[in-house]
Amino acid sequence: MTPESDSPSVRLSRNLAHLASDAHGSLDREVERRRVAGALVADLAREEPAIDPPRGSLEAALKTLRDGHGSTSAAGGLELRAAAARYLSLLSGGRPVNADHVVVSAGARHACFTAFFSLFEHGDHVLLPKPGWPAFEGLVRLARASPVAIQGDLEWSLKVSAQDLGARSDARTAGLVLSTPVNPTGAVYTRSELKTLFEWALERNLWIVCDETYRRVHYGSGPAPSALDLPDELLQRAVVVTGLDASHGLAGWQIAVALAPPEVSRAMGRVQEHAMGAVPWPAQRGAAAALSSDRADHDLAQWLDTLREHRDAVVAYFRRELPGVEFIEPLGAYYFFFRVDGFFSGSITSARSFCERLVEEHGVALAHGGTFGDERWVRLNYAASRRDIERGLEGLATFVRSLTGGDVS
Repeated sequence: MTPESDSPSVRLSRNLAHLASDAHGSLDREVERRRVAGALVADLAREEPAIDPPRGSLEAALKTLRDGHGSTSAAGGLELRAAAARYLSLLSGGRPVNADHVVVSAGARHACFTAFFSLFEHGDHVLLPKPGWPAFEGLVRLARASPVAIQGDLEWSLKVSAQDLGARSDARTAGLVLSTPVNPTGAVYTRSELKTLFEWALERNLWIVCDETYRRVHYGSGPAPSALDLPDELLQRAVVVTGLDASHGLAGWQIAVALAPPEVSRAMGRVQEHAMGAVPWPAQRGAAAALSSDRADHDLAQWLDTLREHRDAVVAYFRRELPGVEFIEPLGAYYFFFRVDGFFSGSITSARSFCERLVEEHGVALAHGGTFGDERWVRLNYAASRRDIERGLEGLATFVRSLTGGDVS
């Protein structure tokens, strides 16, 4: 039975009233239909990267399954929390990180919800930069707070400034949710930009929940700039979330860590104790192995080199074959965000209808920008096989030329 059911015998909670349905639903069904029919599909719409888990993680998880025991702490076992603390410390130049302030969650989505539920309540306003990860809005509403969308500046790679935030904040504003590198744009906030945003928030006594899931996927020198590169005084009211699926080849394992001030980490542990309990310990042991293994780090470095090649190939293709299409040049993550509202006409009136026609006519699946808060744009995931990327780009270019009579300048 669905929330839209008309059955008089079913009364569903009003907690569901503001939860959006799956925005990818029709596209996913078309991709599945084509696959069942044996048709080729270049699926560049997915969230997850195409990467194998580290061998050490698989071995650690299997050993734990055979042994049949592990941590039952809702905040995570000490082995993984300590490994995460060491990892976060190394990424930020040896900054001290206390394992007692680390919380293990069932993926970045769960970590963010636990933080929101611990920090926000009914009547609070929470600032959400757009375009951004669609899960944030629903998670804020589940915490009984109200999301406030802040449109990013096109001249600034669709990132937000302190001035943008100030224009939409009020006396009820309680927090800001920030991502860097950004899903879906691939934009990266510089250390100076982060410092300005954190100073702005601290001056107003706001909480910042900073999602740094893609921090290691950075095309500059070293990891992307982080909240953990800032002075201690700016982190008094900050929670930093790191999902391990994108950074350590653990796609589908649903495991993340959050670093928070001690009173917040304890609160998050209590929420998880009541809402879920402990993350399965085989996944915890596998994640600890990934964070501690030199071999896993070597494999990750090789994967990042491949991602850089994919990114460069996509950017070069657009500049050569689709020179009139505006895009955000990605500096991190593995997403390419480009604009399609110049192709709106006839039956194509939104990014969603653009993507629906593309998958139906050319077997290329992309994620429409309405999912992320802006129907003018489309997201392409290049953490895929080179064959799928090439097929997808060729299908996209053919489709665009059919819409423009061959003129893509």
